[in-house]
Amino acid sequence: MGSIPFDYRKYAPAPVIAKPDRRWPNRRVERAPLFASVDLRDGNQALERPMSVEQKLRFFDLLVEIGLTEIEVGFPSASHPDFEFTRRLIDEGHIPEHVTIQVLTQAREDLIRRTFEALKGVPRAIVHVYNSTNPAQREQVFGLDRAGVRAIAENGARWVRDIAREYPDTEWSFQYSPESYSATEPEYAVEVVDAVNAIWRPDQGQRVIINLPATVEITTPNVFADQVEWFCDHVAMRKHFVLSLHTHNDRGTGVSAAELGLLAGADRLEGTLFGNGERTGNMDLITVAMNLYSQGVDPMIDLSDMQRIEATYRECTALPVHPRHPWVGELVYTAFSGSHQDAIRKGIRHQKQRGGAWQVPYLPIDPRDLGREYEAVVRINSQSGKGGVAHVLERDHGITLPRWLSVEFARAVQAEAEATGAEVNSRAVRTLFDRLYLDTPAGWQLSGYRLNRQGTQVEIDVQLAQEGVVQRLTARGEGVVSALVAALERCYGISIEVVEFDEHALEHSTGAQALAAVALTVNGSRVAGVAIAEDSAGAAVQAVLTALARSGVANTVPGSVAGAVAIAP
Repeated sequence: MGSIPFDYRKYAPAPVIAKPDRRWPNRRVERAPLFASVDLRDGNQALERPMSVEQKLRFFDLLVEIGLTEIEVGFPSASHPDFEFTRRLIDEGHIPEHVTIQVLTQAREDLIRRTFEALKGVPRAIVHVYNSTNPAQREQVFGLDRAGVRAIAENGARWVRDIAREYPDTEWSFQYSPESYSATEPEYAVEVVDAVNAIWRPDQGQRVIINLPATVEITTPNVFADQVEWFCDHVAMRKHFVLSLHTHNDRGTGVSAAELGLLAGADRLEGTLFGNGERTGNMDLITVAMNLYSQGVDPMIDLSDMQRIEATYRECTALPVHPRHPWVGELVYTAFSGSHQDAIRKGIRHQKQRGGAWQVPYLPIDPRDLGREYEAVVRINSQSGKGGVAHVLERDHGITLPRWLSVEFARAVQAEAEATGAEVNSRAVRTLFDRLYLDTPAGWQLSGYRLNRQGTQVEIDVQLAQEGVVQRLTARGEGVVSALVAALERCYGISIEVVEFDEHALEHSTGAQALAAVALTVNGSRVAGVAIAEDSAGAAVQAVLTALARSGVANTVPGSVAGAVAIAP
């Protein structure tokens, strides 16, 4: 297709671990990990236009408000804006007592010393030092063998330990990352980490975080889980340090790799809101947190005001949130498919009636938990069916349709959507419904009626106003509808058959209390009418009159033809 050959043969598959004793597939996550945000460092450095200090402050406040307690705020030894931002957080008292900030540095003495200068006076902080350990960077970037690269890590660990002693008033945590862990030989990664821990001595009380980055995602999540579990099985002092993961999304499975890594033994996850980050992005903290939430696990992050979280993210990063983003996107709780709409409508009704654990088809969580309303759940286009149309009328306009009318009206809505090629919004659905069924032709509006029951018989006196003149029709029979239809047949000399009739009380009424819907065949042609009135009898009478008027067979009101009275047998 293109001028450059698409040659898969130049790529070698990533190595796997022979691990027949893997245990992680039989586990489940039952509690939230410690989440750490890297939005202000990893996420910020990936932006086309990095955040201003004011935007960073706003973003930091958001991260604190939703409950994150470890936040990486920058790379102060490599960036003057990051240095100034770190100082401003400390000097202006932006860091709550329960929050620990984290900063990143390379394993160089001058950079580590500058990092501690940026943190002077902070009550507590994590100093995160890293160096690359994978073969490609050892050979191509550093030109060093295994021992030489291990020495970089050991020297970095010593400098961090020793310089930290110059700031005894701060509670220090040390973090080390063998960068590109996922592309590093597992036994060598363990060798380097053991060397670092031998200097930091987490077994003697120093808080240590060992962070395993999938700096570039090179293989499937199950292989990464094997790498994590193998590390846990072979590293020294495992029970004395926090094991953290930092996954990227090059293969589109950063979230999956992190989740399987938790099963494999990790305690902590680094990531960003909405997955922002270099190349294809970091692990998405929101997706992982919501995945836990949907399984009944408290993520320890408050995402209930998702609209505000999304707005702050967009305003600070100038990045959009995809409409199909898991859990958060504008359309993720929206159904256009007719069968989906019908199932959602019935499921929501069942949930309201029965309660218990949330089990609504196509809705893995209650959208209201994220500050979303059901207005976004069902929307109408040419793919929609009767369930969706009925749901919109019921949800937004308090009109519940009988099944036969739902089917009939859905066809009309679908025809409208196909003709325009666009979504039919709630207002347009209601307008179309009124035009097809509810609007009564002039002169056929019921102005009043009197009802008299005598044993099994019903006598009804119907009054209609036409140009200020009241016309009357009196009918008698076994029921209101049957009596009225029989009288109308006599008045006009036509054949009328009631094919469908339904009436019910309105749950969300504003004065009107009842809805009636009727389908008639008038001289062999089918026509339907709907009426909403204060009572069921008035609604039934008006629905019949509206349907007859719409048939076009009777072009004058009953009184003009029948005189004063028409008595049904």
